[in-house]
Amino acid sequence: MSLRYQPSLDGLRAVALGGVLVAHGMPGLLPGGFLGVDLFFVLSGYLITALLLHEHESTGRIRLGAFWVRRARRLLPALVAVVAFVVLAGPRLLPEQDPGPLRLDAVSALTYWANWRMIWRGGDYFTQTAAASPLQHTWSLAIEEQFYLLWPLALLLPNPRRWIAAVCLPGAAVSTVACWLLYDPDAPDRAYFGSDTRATAMLIGCALATAPRMHRGIGLAGAAVLAAAMVLVKGQMPLLYHGGFLAVAAAAAAVVAAPPAFLAAAALRWVGRVSYGGYLWHWPLFAVLNADRTGLTGPRLFALRVAATLAVAAVSFYALEQPARRLRPAPIAVTATVLALALSATPPAPPRRVAWVSPVAAPSPSATPSHRADRRPGPPRVTVIGDSVAWTLGAYWPGAAGFTLSNQAVQGCGIATLPDVRYGGALHTNYPYCATWQSRWAGSVAADDPDVVVILLDRWELMDRELDGRWTHVGEPDYDAYLSGQLTRALDATTSHGARIVLLTAPYTRRAERPDGGLWPEDEPGRVDAWNHLLTRAAATHPSHPAVLDLNHVLCPAGTFTWTVGGTRVRSDGLHLTPDGVQAVVAPWLAPQLARLAAA
Repeated sequence: MSLRYQPSLDGLRAVALGGVLVAHGMPGLLPGGFLGVDLFFVLSGYLITALLLHEHESTGRIRLGAFWVRRARRLLPALVAVVAFVVLAGPRLLPEQDPGPLRLDAVSALTYWANWRMIWRGGDYFTQTAAASPLQHTWSLAIEEQFYLLWPLALLLPNPRRWIAAVCLPGAAVSTVACWLLYDPDAPDRAYFGSDTRATAMLIGCALATAPRMHRGIGLAGAAVLAAAMVLVKGQMPLLYHGGFLAVAAAAAAVVAAPPAFLAAAALRWVGRVSYGGYLWHWPLFAVLNADRTGLTGPRLFALRVAATLAVAAVSFYALEQPARRLRPAPIAVTATVLALALSATPPAPPRRVAWVSPVAAPSPSATPSHRADRRPGPPRVTVIGDSVAWTLGAYWPGAAGFTLSNQAVQGCGIATLPDVRYGGALHTNYPYCATWQSRWAGSVAADDPDVVVILLDRWELMDRELDGRWTHVGEPDYDAYLSGQLTRALDATTSHGARIVLLTAPYTRRAERPDGGLWPEDEPGRVDAWNHLLTRAAATHPSHPAVLDLNHVLCPAGTFTWTVGGTRVRSDGLHLTPDGVQAVVAPWLAPQLARLAAA
């Protein structure tokens, strides 16, 4: 293949970027647009191999140091700018992000192991269910940089043109088999982000660099296959991991080998030239330019996001990326290294403990509740039960409140246990330990012997679930009947030792927006209202007559979701409570009521 400049390859970059932008902003239009990343992979493998082969055959050697310096000049400046923006602006512009994981995301992006970071990032429940990192997209840059580091070393072997295809094509097959074997439909990250499982497209590109010129019809056929894949393929399709990535890479290679003439259009060439910055900036900009901040949704929001992405990419290209290619490499490398070290050496600030004093005089801790003659001796006791939102309430509760508090909430489990769940637009199932919630709740009450049980459920009951072969949700009669039965079981389990029950209403949430700016169904206020109505009805009909306390009004005083109340940040990620929120907002309202109930 020729090394001369091919304008159509810039146009191909524009197509790849466009696919990614649509997939991330309007996925219903082009669900397989994320395959633009595989197109980038094929292009990288092809161009880098062709460049290194040309150098080897014209000079008899490959200057590794010069090659790596050129790569650093080309890639690092824009990456450093994006990472610095995310880290510095994140606390204000991306309030749903946890600063701790975000710092490690930044380090992994700057040091090019972000793909493995994204595989390992979901180590705990809060991270697994959190909004995607604004640096998640750097996983593909990490795979490319790992390739840039290792592949030139292999080309130092004699006569590389003779063996490249013989090595790369079987290597692509091995990578495909690894992707097939490591794919887990319930946890696809290992297969999707792995350097080994995603090497297929890069290796196909490398082999293409040694291929002869091909007929234009090959490129048109490849373009047709790529277009069909972008329209029809969805990320959760097992076929994609069972050879689909290989087929897409082969189609992309055909387009690279014989690109259709329309790809040389001036507009596409310009977008292709700024596509690196466009890819880098689009993901954090899409997160910042959300519906809540802009007031836009759907096509109008997408148009704003694309315009902003291309504008920032153009500034990055002309004011940063191009001038940096004339700089010595040392300042660039030093800047990236210093930023990475600073991020890794500076831990996030620990949660601030708020000085809290109950505004209402609480009973003495030595007071003995009188409503249970057979209770175990000791001060009044309160047990918190529920899901991860309840867990944050119990975990951050202040010490002195006129009673002892036991946190028995379990992350990831509510009382709805139908196995087929839609969460954030994707199919899920319950965590294995959720099926035994009823016996666990009863066991917690038996172990704690509480005077008051506080129940807070604010997630799993609000999701779409399949009931009797039909997807349904809270607010629909059949599913409301199911949830009412589960609530009755919950109240029966927690009142068996005579404890008084407090049902906290669920506050409005905003865990993450849909790509088009709308709310995911489980965040819709109407569902929260429907669930809270079921709580009120259960309290009125159950023999224990639980108290219903309106936590929703405390955390959402204006009747809509809010991040702050009275200047205090009350939500860490749009769902869970913050330490400050519990101690400065929730506890002063809730503690006196619990203390009176516990000591009565």
